Amino acid sequence: MTNRDDFSQNAIRILKARYYMKDGKGEFLDKSPADLFKRVAAFIASAEKSNTDQQKWARKFFKVMLDRDFLPNSPTLTGAGRGMCLSACFVLPIEDSMNSIFDAVKNAALVHKEGGGTGFDFSLLRPQGSFVKKTQGVASGPVSFLKVIDAATEAVKQGGTRRGANMGILRVDHPEIEDFISMKKDGTSVNNFNISVAITDDFMRALKSGTSYELYDPNLEKAVGKKDAREVFDQIVNMAWAVGDPGLIFIDRINKHNPTKGLGPIRATNPCGEQPLHAYESCNLGSINLSRFYSPRKKDQFDWERFAQTIAVAVRFLDNVIEVNRYPLPQIEEITKGNRRIGLGVMGWADLLIKQKRKYDTPEALEMADKVASFLRRTAEKESAKLAQERGSFPNIEKSVYKGKRMRNATVFTIAPTGTISRLAGCSSSIEPVFAFEFVSKIIDGELKDLHPLYAEWKEKNPDKILPDYFTTAHEIIPEWHVRIQAAFQKHVDNSVSKTINFSNEATVDDVEKAYLLAYRLKTKGITIYRDGCRAEQVLYKDGSQARRHPLDRPNSLPSVTDKIKTGFGNLYVTISYLDQKPFEVFTSIGKSGYTTMADAEALGRMISLALRSGVDPKDVISQLKGIGGSEPIFTEGGLVQSLPDAIAKVLERHLGESKNNSKDLYQIICKICGASLPDEKCPTCLNCGWNRCSGS
Repeated sequence: MTNRDDFSQNAIRILKARYYMKDGKGEFLDKSPADLFKRVAAFIASAEKSNTDQQKWARKFFKVMLDRDFLPNSPTLTGAGRGMCLSACFVLPIEDSMNSIFDAVKNAALVHKEGGGTGFDFSLLRPQGSFVKKTQGVASGPVSFLKVIDAATEAVKQGGTRRGANMGILRVDHPEIEDFISMKKDGTSVNNFNISVAITDDFMRALKSGTSYELYDPNLEKAVGKKDAREVFDQIVNMAWAVGDPGLIFIDRINKHNPTKGLGPIRATNPCGEQPLHAYESCNLGSINLSRFYSPRKKDQFDWERFAQTIAVAVRFLDNVIEVNRYPLPQIEEITKGNRRIGLGVMGWADLLIKQKRKYDTPEALEMADKVASFLRRTAEKESAKLAQERGSFPNIEKSVYKGKRMRNATVFTIAPTGTISRLAGCSSSIEPVFAFEFVSKIIDGELKDLHPLYAEWKEKNPDKILPDYFTTAHEIIPEWHVRIQAAFQKHVDNSVSKTINFSNEATVDDVEKAYLLAYRLKTKGITIYRDGCRAEQVLYKDGSQARRHPLDRPNSLPSVTDKIKTGFGNLYVTISYLDQKPFEVFTSIGKSGYTTMADAEALGRMISLALRSGVDPKDVISQLKGIGGSEPIFTEGGLVQSLPDAIAKVLERHLGESKNNSKDLYQIICKICGASLPDEKCPTCLNCGWNRCSGS
């Protein structure tokens, strides 16, 4: 069992910043993780019928949380016993009228205030320029109203520490689809929205055959033209390559597998895409820490029996949340209790693989993913059926695929991002690979160093050995394997899967296209990609209007100085040449590290020299190189050297003085709550306070 007092310093910091209850004077009422989990467990167990059952289940709920076998989503940890909403995921409808649009704005604000995220489908809104009979004017269109909700979201602060997050969806057959695809092209607009195109099977057939597809006007209720499928698809993948949006949701597949299709079609998902929902529906999420079930002497090195016991407790926990929850709107309460969707998921997947010495990007990992996901789905459905015998089936069961059967919950399995709760559990996030094994986050009052615990343990035992290949980070895994892992889980998930398909900065548009097509072929319900540094690069395009700079010619001889610095690839030698007492050229070389690394070092030197000879301020060069992460970070006498670029920046700083990375550094993502630097991902989680960019939590 876990040592219950071994919560990391960062976890305690997050708990204090986000979850511990305070009194009117700002003093903590929760003094420890145990206090928090006792409060949550007692409140969730209050749904049980008798005092005896309440005490029994409170003990079980408390144990799985304190042991970090299972944790519910952040709103439940934050709001239990405090009169707050406990759900994370909501979908709100938008009909084609001003009343409906601004009802959605108001309702979104109410949901965000309670700590939830909202999803919207804008496909029912008439396209821009359409005639409006009542006012004799023209419609603004879906994109304009999405921006209205974005502005309203920006204005709603949640307790001073939370911002709402949204998902905006538009069907690919909407006449305004091209404006929707390109709305985030500047890299700065509508930052409170993730956006996805709802892709239809008709569109994919047209794409495959190289033909056009029909556009449908929701106001006129008829086809109004055609577009070339390849042309639209190219726009989607080009924009995703440039700024990380839009993603795709395969809307026909979602509805084909929707267990409550008798209630009508599903149109939208929550902000991270893992939870398709009907209008006004919400879902309660929680995740099991897979790394806790590693058992070297059990079948598959996994404790299936204890896993089943934890699933049973977690299903009951999440069903209880539906009963004790406080809902922002009566419509939300009605359909949530009508369907009783729960979303039990997983985290610690990458850690489990490391413990099992399985590489993330291998058939063995796919096989294990299939076993874990199928077992969780079967066991959770079995527990839901048992709950139905005790408590009754969900009210809308006659409109579902479970008609004539007993089932307490319309769905049971969701894979959510788990950014913050995985930080509390001390494990890797969701089914994602580890982002980096050594990470330094710069915060306003210093630096926060973070070592992955399994990595730190291995390094301590093997100080002079090369890291085994099963210690794999996100950017070392090719996108195809990200998609394959997602698909292996999706096969058994009755809701959906949140997974970011990570690309290196050097990835091409063709690489993005292949990932999108593979995701469809492998029957996922959606896909989100992120190319390292893409949003920052997009802003750089704006400088193209400035006068072109020409590099100065090099004199025959220049004074220079050479420094040595230790890197994860060996000793790097950096030579700085000066002209008029200013840095003019940089030469770099690294020995015994392989031709690729030597080529990378030489290329960096050439590009830095080109910048310096063109009049770029050396401090700007340093700020762009400083802090770039790599696959082989290493601690030296001068601190952490994260990569070759970071090493060069450190040498330049020795001779030119420290360069402060500020808010204008286009490659640095800053936490809006505490100012810490964040990893370059689509939905990064702050290591310092736990804030997540996409969920707002």
